[in-house]
Amino acid sequence: MSTAPDSSAGTAPGSSARSTGASGPANGHGTIHGVGLGPGGQDLLSVRADRLLRGARHVAFFRKAGRPGQARRIVEGMLPDGVIEFAMEYPVTTEIPFSDPRYNQIMSAFYEACAAHLRALAEAGEDVVVLCEGDPFFYGSFMHLYTRLRADVPVAVVPAITGMSAAWTATGQPITWGDDVLCVLMGTLPEDALVQHMQQADALVVMKIGRQIDKVRRALRTAGRYEEAWLVEYASMPNQTVQKLSEAEDRVTPYFSIIIVHGQGRRP
Repeated sequence: MSTAPDSSAGTAPGSSARSTGASGPANGHGTIHGVGLGPGGQDLLSVRADRLLRGARHVAFFRKAGRPGQARRIVEGMLPDGVIEFAMEYPVTTEIPFSDPRYNQIMSAFYEACAAHLRALAEAGEDVVVLCEGDPFFYGSFMHLYTRLRADVPVAVVPAITGMSAAWTATGQPITWGDDVLCVLMGTLPEDALVQHMQQADALVVMKIGRQIDKVRRALRTAGRYEEAWLVEYASMPNQTVQKLSEAEDRVTPYFSIIIVHGQGRRP
C-alpha cells in the first residue's frame, strides 16, 4: 500500500461527494468521511463503514509515533490494494500535561497541518476516509479535523458503536434501568469533580483511565461506589478481560480500559 499523497482527480468507488450527513460546499470537491470503526471488532462495523473502507482510495488515521495505531489495526485486511495511507502521528501524548499551555499550542498546530493535507486532497476532487476508533463524535480526535474542514469541503460522518457500549455489554448486565441517570466521566478530571459526579449519577462510565487509575479508585471509594465498579479491558477485542475493579487491585490498566458502574433504577 502506498503512503505518498496523491492529488489526482477521481472519487472512491462506492462513495459520494454528498453522502448522508455531509456538510460544507460541494463545488466538485471530494468528501472527507469520518468513519466510526466501533470498539475493535470488524464484525461490529456498520454496513456503510464497510462499504467506504473497501472502496477507499485515500485513508487517514491517527496514531502514536512508532505505533501502527489502533484504528489502522481494526481495518487490517479490509482496505483495497493501492490505497494511499496518511498516518497522522500525535506530536505529544502524555509528555506534556493537558493543563500546560504548550499542549494546546502543539496540538492545535498538529490538527491544522492534518486538516490542510486533507483539505488539499478534497479540493483536488479526492474522497478521503478518516479512520475513527469508536464513534467520530464521541471524544474522538476527528472532531478537531471536522471543525477545521466543514466550512471548506464536504465532510460526512459515519456513526458507530462506542467503546463504552461494548464494555457494559461485556459485563453481561444492563447499564441503565427505568429512569437511571448515566454519567460519562474522564479519569483526567480533578478528583473532587469525579467524586461529585459519581455521587450524583445512578450509572457510571469512566474512560481515559491509564495513569489516573489510583485517583479514580480513591474517588469511587469516597463516593461509595467502589464495590459496584467493573473494570473492562479491550472490550470486544480478542484479549478482552472483565472483572470487578476491587479484584484488580494490582493491575496496571492499559489505555483501552473502561470502568463501569451499573444503574439500579426502577424495574418492572
